[in-house]
Order: sequence, then C-alpha cells, then structure tokens
Amino acid sequence: MTKQWGFPLKGKWVSTEDVLEVRSPYDDSLVAEVSRPSAQHVEEATSTAVSGFEIMRKLSTYERSRILEAVSAAIAKRAEELARAMSLEAGKTIRDARVEVARASNTFKVASEEAKRIGGEYLSLDWIPASDGRFGITRRFPIGPVLGIAPFNFPLNLVAHKVAPALAAGNSVVIKPASSTPICALMLGEILLDAGLPDEAISVLPCKASVAEGMVGDERFKVFSFTGSSDVGWRLKTLAGKKKVTLELGGNAAAIVDKGVPLEVAAEKCARGAFSNAGQICISVQRIYAQEEIYESFLDLLVARTKSLVVGDPIDEKTDVGPLIDRPAAEKTEAWVAEASKGGARVLTGASRDGNMYEPTILVEVKPDMKVNCREVFAPVVVVTSFSELEEALEHVNDSDYGLQAGIFTGRLDAAVRAFERLEVGGVVVNDVPTYRVDHMPYGGVKDSGFGREGLRYAIEEMTELRLLALNTRT
Repeated sequence: MTKQWGFPLKGKWVSTEDVLEVRSPYDDSLVAEVSRPSAQHVEEATSTAVSGFEIMRKLSTYERSRILEAVSAAIAKRAEELARAMSLEAGKTIRDARVEVARASNTFKVASEEAKRIGGEYLSLDWIPASDGRFGITRRFPIGPVLGIAPFNFPLNLVAHKVAPALAAGNSVVIKPASSTPICALMLGEILLDAGLPDEAISVLPCKASVAEGMVGDERFKVFSFTGSSDVGWRLKTLAGKKKVTLELGGNAAAIVDKGVPLEVAAEKCARGAFSNAGQICISVQRIYAQEEIYESFLDLLVARTKSLVVGDPIDEKTDVGPLIDRPAAEKTEAWVAEASKGGARVLTGASRDGNMYEPTILVEVKPDMKVNCREVFAPVVVVTSFSELEEALEHVNDSDYGLQAGIFTGRLDAAVRAFERLEVGGVVVNDVPTYRVDHMPYGGVKDSGFGREGLRYAIEEMTELRLLALNTRT
C-alpha cells in the first residue's frame, strides 16, 4: 500500500488535498503520496519559526547537544528504513544510500559536539594609552530563523547539513526538500520531533518552488542556505534581501593524474568518483587530465573498470549505477553526448540511454567549449584529456566557470603544493578524487559554484553573528 505523508507544522502532521506523487526514477512506480503545503501553511510555518527562534535561543547548550545526539542515534537505528526510502525515491543504489544514512547520523553527532564548542575569545584592548584598563570578549549568538532549500541528490544528508548546524547554533529552521525526493526529509522531521526538539523549531515544507520563493525574500528569515543548480541559486540570491546567504551550487570537477602514481588506484577512484549516484554529485569527476606518458595506460584501466560496473535496479545489492532522477535529465545527457560526438569527440564506452538509465560514458578528444566539458553534466559522463606539464593541467582545471573542488594524484610534494596554490577551487584533494568529502570539513566553492561554507563548525559560523563586549575596568 502506498505510504501517505503529511508534513510537520507546529509539531503536528498536516494533510492537504493538494497531493504530490513521488515516483521511482527507476521504474516510475508510485513510492508515496505527499501533501503539499499551501501559501497559508508557508506563512504559518514562517511565523512559527520566529517564535521557535525565541525558544531555541534560550535552550541550554546541554539540551541542544542532547537533542542532536538523540537524532544521530535515531537515524542509525532506522538506517535500513531510511536507506530503502532513499533508494526508492532518488534512485540511489541501496549500498550508496546506506553510506549516506551513516553520514547523516555522523553529521548530527558532530553537530551535537560542535554545539558545545561555540565559543569566543579574549581581546586585549589596551594597545593605546586611551584604552588603558580595557579588554574585550567576543561571543557568537544565534542569528534567527534559517531557511534551507535542499536538492534531490542527497535527500537526507544535505538536509542534515542545513538543519543540524542551525539547531546547534540555537536557531529555528524551515526546510524545503526537493519535490522529487521529499520522503527522507519528512522522516527526518519525524525523528527530530521524537527526539524532543521544540515543536516550533522545525517545519518541513514540500511545497512548490513558486511558493518557496516567497520565503526566500521574507525578511523574517535571517539566513538562507541553498544547495542546487547555479542558475537557480544565483537567481534566488537576488530575492534574498539583507539576510545572510550560503550557496552550494554546481561544478564540473576535475582530477589530475600525474605520472609516477599507481594507475590502478587512480583509475578505480576516478571511476567511482565519476559514476557514483549516476554522476549526480556536485563534485562528481567530470574532467580528467592525465599526463601524456601514462595517458593510454590510464585510459585502458579506466575503460575496463567502467565496463565492469553493473547498471540497473538501485534496490539490487549488486547494482553500481542507478537511474538519473528523471526523463529530462536523461534526455539532456543523451543530447549533450551526441552533440560532442558530432563535433569530433570519441566515445570509448557507454553513450546509451534506456528510459532514465544512462550507461557510464567516457569521452576523449573533447574540445574545451563542448558542453560535456565546460558545463555541469550531472550525469555518468567523464571526459579525459592528456597534458604534458603540470602547469598546463592546472590551466585546464581553472578554465571553468565553476570552482568547487579538484583532485590531483601525484607523488611529488611540490606538485601537490603547486595545485593548492594555483587551483581556483574551494578545496584541493591530494591522491584522491574531488568527490571526496567528510562532513565536518569546510565545503564550498568559488566562481559560479557559490560562496559560504558548509561543514558543521563552518556552517555554524554562517548561522551566527559575532558580538563584542568591551569592558572598562577603570571607571
């Protein structure tokens, strides 16, 4: 029987006649029916977030930490249920879904610890004679209601990366999940309320995008955190007014493979980084630059590993690559690859679509201005190019409108340092792919990839404001 879902508002589950059908990207079967909030519900959630902030800001550090730890434990307890729901609604392989659930549990665990570490510092102010006897103390204060809009590709953990730091900081939060994948966010709302979070502190609103836009411009929200496409993110920023904004947007991440590295390891990691979650990851490996002396050997290994991947039903334990999220995404991928082939690019493997399924694809002889190279494919497609000297590879990586993360496989310390110094990205990963992320590290990009940082401590800084207390001891 199809699961019916309402949405949490003021601690109660609300149902409406406006129903969203959530369907499997794999076989289009009906996964759940979800009530959609109206504009009136959105207004109620917004005003509730304002009163919820007054409750949260007064909650003790201990209590906030306790709730977040309870959420972490509850996610771990319901891990298989959450993973199955994710696999059904998002088409993520069941093995990858389990990894995401474990990461979400850890995200809340780290948040419970970081809630205890929101500190300040002592400042000596007596640097001039007129300030003799004065010193200062800084402290971070919760800033106000947080609005988070999350994408479909990590329907639990990217929601967690907005909710957990907001609550750890002492804010209330309203989450708008992706319409294609709202179930994990609703399950998280259930877990949060069961853990003892004040009813007014959380609302999960699977509303239409047009309705959510009104919240982006509402000055009652003091922070807007968005993860999604660059086009949408930058447009929403223009609506955000005076509130603080964090944008985690798209990318076309690159990996450099230098000579002298274990090629089997590099090929395995690049294949996994390019084709996990059907390439629907902002830091998925989309471009690979291999040094010319090892280019052919690396390509042979990468093609062999790619051909061994199992494409199919995401619930099947053997599946490595599941479907794209919907038909338009699959058709766009097919069109971009066909366009590149017509323009002279050569397909080494893949380039075949069946419904929402797209075979893992490797392209070579790609021109810089082809969409598969210079724009975000967000699909299981990777292009491979040779280079002679490291500086040439670094220039290729930087020749992009995006700058989220980059990876470099090298045995030379000077090359690793040079990449760190030169690459115009938010993070450089040495001897691994740019797809690497641990949830407490600072994560975010530059250029069209956005600004601001996630990662619990860094997100908490984005969601708090620094105040100074200046004390005069000689009055």
